[in-house]
Amino acid sequence: MNTTGALGRYGEDIAARLLTGAGMTVLARNWRCGRAGEIDIVARDGDTVVVCEVKSRRAGPKAGGSPFEHPMAAVTPAKAERLRHLAHCWLERYGGPPPGGVRIDLVGVVLPDRGAPVVEHVRGVV
Repeated sequence: MNTTGALGRYGEDIAARLLTGAGMTVLARNWRCGRAGEIDIVARDGDTVVVCEVKSRRAGPKAGGSPFEHPMAAVTPAKAERLRHLAHCWLERYGGPPPGGVRIDLVGVVLPDRGAPVVEHVRGVV
């Protein structure tokens, strides 16, 4: 098992617990839509479907001495477009938009060298 994959899964576990604790219901994890990609977490928040991207990072400099990149910086315009496309795929497969529509959220998880993870949930990023 590679450490990047383990870090990602750990971050997704933390995000799923955070969303559930906020009253959401997790409908799927790591849901794939063919070659379009994968949704980390699909949840329901009342009558809204939430497509949630999870980004996990270790605190401190990245390999090679480059500065630390905050997880929220990872949602580029291309990534945002991919998330919109994946949300459309989910809706097509599972009966169209719910009354509350669809929202795309981001959960950023930063793992410090010591102490508890720092978790940030931003709603409606795209």
